[in-house]
Amino acid sequence: MPEVEPGRRGGSSLFGKYEIGRVLGCGAFAKVYHARNLHTGQSVALKVIQKKRLASSSALLSNVKREISILRLLDHPHIVRLHEVLATRTKIYFVMELVKGGELFARVAKGRLSEDVSRGLFRQLISAVGYCHSRGIFHRDLKPENLLVDDSGNLKVTDFGLSALGAQVRSDGLLHTLCGTPAYVAPEILAKRGYDGAKVDLWSCGVILFVLNAGYLPFNDPNLMALYRKIYNGEFRCPKWMSPELKRLINRLLDTNPDTRITVHEIYRDPWFNKGHTKRPEDASTSGVGIRSSLKHEEGEETGILNAFNIISFSRGLSLTGLLDETYDVAEDEERFICRESPERVMEALEELGKGEGLKVTRMKKEWGAEVEGRNSDLRMEVVVNRLTDTIGIVEARRVGGDAATYREFWKNKLRPRLRQVR
Repeated sequence: MPEVEPGRRGGSSLFGKYEIGRVLGCGAFAKVYHARNLHTGQSVALKVIQKKRLASSSALLSNVKREISILRLLDHPHIVRLHEVLATRTKIYFVMELVKGGELFARVAKGRLSEDVSRGLFRQLISAVGYCHSRGIFHRDLKPENLLVDDSGNLKVTDFGLSALGAQVRSDGLLHTLCGTPAYVAPEILAKRGYDGAKVDLWSCGVILFVLNAGYLPFNDPNLMALYRKIYNGEFRCPKWMSPELKRLINRLLDTNPDTRITVHEIYRDPWFNKGHTKRPEDASTSGVGIRSSLKHEEGEETGILNAFNIISFSRGLSLTGLLDETYDVAEDEERFICRESPERVMEALEELGKGEGLKVTRMKKEWGAEVEGRNSDLRMEVVVNRLTDTIGIVEARRVGGDAATYREFWKNKLRPRLRQVR
């Protein structure tokens, strides 16, 4: 059967599964089409990337691999969902959730929004951003062009091509890659001394909140260096029509000192953010996440639940990276195995081993996992237990810093054998 064949309505179909329709948008490296699942009738967005474009740009290839890796980990009502990834000999296809309302940028271009409308959108943005940060994912290019609004007025974050995972953090605990859109970039990125991914995302959220309510950018100058000076010095002024509460929140978001900049948890307690809110503020970060991300068991504990896409992507034979580069090997700094023991027992065994080896073991807050750090920061890794069924889990270990050889030696000779003995 040919990979792309005539569709039922005169168009073309992909593998006999998706009928490809009109073009929705074009970028520098990809086209997005409207498509329909021929089996379910569901409309989707089909992002098509030419493989030859990837061959000519290592940066683009890296971005595509990163976006696939990140999107397969995310399941949130305000993040555009990746259904599956397909490939032919010449193209890669991202089958994604279709968001019919278009970019938030187009909506703001028509004029500033009221505080009530922008508050609702901002709550959804912070919900998505907080969800990503809790999983060690930092977007790094938040702007209205990367925020979509569906036909019900709900916000959806998209375009994770410049995002960072915890594994990209250096031994100093900071990110160092320069990226982002000039008007939305945080001052600490310009300083080139390393930055906290969560802090720079919140700065961008502050710029977005300003744009929603003002109708223009807080930092703007035709000269790029002059623009950067304004950002670095925090030179902006809120318009007179903004309420005092909103001005206070924006000033805390656009604080040039990342150490004193407002955090996600503090935003949830902010008076302007919570005005007219019927839910508890902390519910915003988890509402609608669904059983694929967390389930409350009878004991009240949170346990990670894997969906089919997660399980398939765990398989080395079905690794999505193979769609991009046939010579790509699965990284040696991430390994998994099946475990027939409770997540709590696995964590206890990890803490016992850490104590015996003189390692610092820190529990994660929202899932069954822990961070492990060596005395000299030569070992930095995460261990997470994902619940597959009531009696089976997958233990996943990944290096997030330190020396790769030290990680592999510790994992192979000490940690993996110890966790396999858990009973």
